Amino acid sequence: MLFDLSRLRAGSERVERTIPAAAFNPQDPEYRVAAPVELVADVRKLDHQAFGVTGRVTTALELSCGRCLEPFTVPVDASFDLRYVPSADNTGEDDREVGEDDLTTAYYREGMLDVEELLREQFVLALPMKPLCREDCRGLCVSCGTNLNRETCDCTPAWEDPRLTALKSLLPRDKEN
Repeated sequence: MLFDLSRLRAGSERVERTIPAAAFNPQDPEYRVAAPVELVADVRKLDHQAFGVTGRVTTALELSCGRCLEPFTVPVDASFDLRYVPSADNTGEDDREVGEDDLTTAYYREGMLDVEELLREQFVLALPMKPLCREDCRGLCVSCGTNLNRETCDCTPAWEDPRLTALKSLLPRDKEN
């Protein structure tokens, strides 16, 4: 999904697209696009080589819960305001401090803006730090693997912290009289 930047008339153009979820290959194991992607963006020419892209993307992503591994969906409603410059400007050879403008700067190649790359970036930014199907997810039993949200098991946790083993010797033991 490429946008030809040379076709901008009057310095700006509005892009409105609905992209089916199947158009996104499941390249990232962290998520799967689970609903059509609605994209509304304004692309404008800033100077002879820089372009501004502002817009909004909405969809739903399917993730695996970090505790119970069950799939669940997360709604995405992300706004963005990016500045695109030619990729030749990004040589990566100089060491410099990252400025505030660098966080909103992206790169285009050969006069084409990669819309799919823009959308993937927004998806990754919308992912939660710890994906949980619900806040009170109980996860899996460490012994038998039972999903504790659905059923209970008879396992008793037998794990003891090995760092506390030395302290156990300090406890008085019951002596038989």
